[in-house]
Amino acid sequence: MDKYNRVVLKLSGEALAGSQGYGIDPDVIQSIASQIKEIVNLDVEVAVVVGGGNIWRGMAGSAKGMDRATADYMGMLATVMNALALQDSLEHNEVETRVQTSIEMRQVAEPYIRRKAIRHLEKKRVVIFAAGTGNPYFSTDTTAALRAAEIEAEVILMAKNKVDGVYDADPSVNTNAKKYQELTYLDLLNGGLGVMDSTASTLCMDNNIPLLVFSITEEGNIKKAVLGEDIGTVVRGKN
Repeated sequence: MDKYNRVVLKLSGEALAGSQGYGIDPDVIQSIASQIKEIVNLDVEVAVVVGGGNIWRGMAGSAKGMDRATADYMGMLATVMNALALQDSLEHNEVETRVQTSIEMRQVAEPYIRRKAIRHLEKKRVVIFAAGTGNPYFSTDTTAALRAAEIEAEVILMAKNKVDGVYDADPSVNTNAKKYQELTYLDLLNGGLGVMDSTASTLCMDNNIPLLVFSITEEGNIKKAVLGEDIGTVVRGKN
């Protein structure tokens, strides 16, 4: 039996880019869509929050010298592009999908409405949340925490494409980096571990929403996460 009935899957933009590092890798997005279909077939209700770093890095790189709010809005538009690409891939896999955006663009997606999102989930449709929170200065990590609280998801599944969990140092640089099996949000905040930003961590901690950090690059890992198998690192809301 699956461990969770309703989940939020957080996908970074980089995860969609695959090894090419930029744009959308068709093979990667097809793999992700197939893995999502696997858990939909287990009757798991799936919401997805997508980032946009594969198209626009915002203040982290692409927008040097640009007004912060403008850069953030551009990043939100990048997440919409990723959401539409994922929706297309899911529907090619015969998975009914809806995209909801925090910035209204009715020609391509529904506006975000909490009750409508929950109704879609109850009908076993995958709901993809795009355009972040609709406000500058907030990351898509914070969006994932906020939407998980709003739709009463049981867990946030944070899919990474470079690491398979949370480490005390960058494993690509330090071969002696130690992987954590379990942490609390206070550990993340106090240790500056950089899994998600402090706003998102605090929101998850305050609402007691667990987080599972795992690798998206290994086929079938989303299903393993939903089934409660021992992969990645679990971050607990409270001790």
